[in-house]
Amino acid sequence: MGYFRDSRRIVVKVGTSTLTHSTGHLNLRRIEKLVKVLSDMKNSGIQIVLVSSGAVSAGVAKVGFGSIPETPEAKQAMAAIGQSELMKIYDKFFSAYGHTVAQILMTKDVLTNPSRRSAAENTFKRLLEMNCIPIVNENDSVSTDELTKFGGNDILSAHVATLCEADLLLNLSDVDGFYDSDPRSNPDAHLIERVEEINDEILAIAGGAGTARGTGGMIAKLNAAKIVTDAGIPMFILNGEEPEILYALLDGGHIGTYFCAPKSKK
Repeated sequence: MGYFRDSRRIVVKVGTSTLTHSTGHLNLRRIEKLVKVLSDMKNSGIQIVLVSSGAVSAGVAKVGFGSIPETPEAKQAMAAIGQSELMKIYDKFFSAYGHTVAQILMTKDVLTNPSRRSAAENTFKRLLEMNCIPIVNENDSVSTDELTKFGGNDILSAHVATLCEADLLLNLSDVDGFYDSDPRSNPDAHLIERVEEINDEILAIAGGAGTARGTGGMIAKLNAAKIVTDAGIPMFILNGEEPEILYALLDGGHIGTYFCAPKSKK
């Protein structure tokens, strides 16, 4: 269907489950594969903005903490240590393919403060004009909401897509897409390949915001899809375990779940 045909600027969100091993430490082989694919996409003429989790896990690995800490204060400390480590890894891998990265750390007040929002929009614009790849994360070391109650980088990626006027948001997850029931508990669950509208029925499938399954999980991804599709930006949810599957989209195929953007008619 040529989803990339008119996409000159794409936001790619990758979560902690995609970036880490079951031990909680960074999965360097998968990160390197992701960087290679994104670099190839950029070489094809597409501007890339990467929204990446993983700072806390990188901090844990750096200091040998052993496991993800439970208290917000400890998580913030790990994020402060790990963010620079994460950027070092991205810089090394992207540089190997000839691309320059830039770090942007955001807090939610950027969205509501007109001067800060304008500054963020201008920064994205200038970095992309300079042929850089912005790498964005929540400013975890000072933002407690992201580490406790906030929907995380799913929601952040949606706002980043609107701030930089992206044409498409790719949400790389640990599932193949959006199902009509939980595929982890129901082997007969069916993948919904296309969602025309995010209504109460679709939200109910995700479990609702008040359930353990929904909090920080699929419901957050649906809320992110609602933000971007209302802004005229379509979104995919797809499995990030093998980043090479993005080539299928580049070649005009369909994988995962596609959320239509009514304003864009895509």
